[in-house]
Amino acid sequence: MTANPDSRQRVVPGMEPINELHLTEPGLVVVDVAAADDHTAFAFQQALASRWATATADRTTHDPGQPGVQLRCYLDLRQDFAVE
Repeated sequence: MTANPDSRQRVVPGMEPINELHLTEPGLVVVDVAAADDHTAFAFQQALASRWATATADRTTHDPGQPGVQLRCYLDLRQDFAVE
């Protein structure tokens, strides 16, 4: 794994750093979503979950003084679900 050339600890305020366990094998993905509201964030997560095996989040986070919400979910792209 190559180092992140950016020296920042976090990309999205309020999100925990991604650790090696999250990406132990090819095909595992961490998705950080920034959206205007909960409804939009959960709709996007549901769209991902309808296509791939997804460990979904049950809540969003919000940083006081910042617009919108954040959500993190985990995908396993190796498990492809049929789209109907």
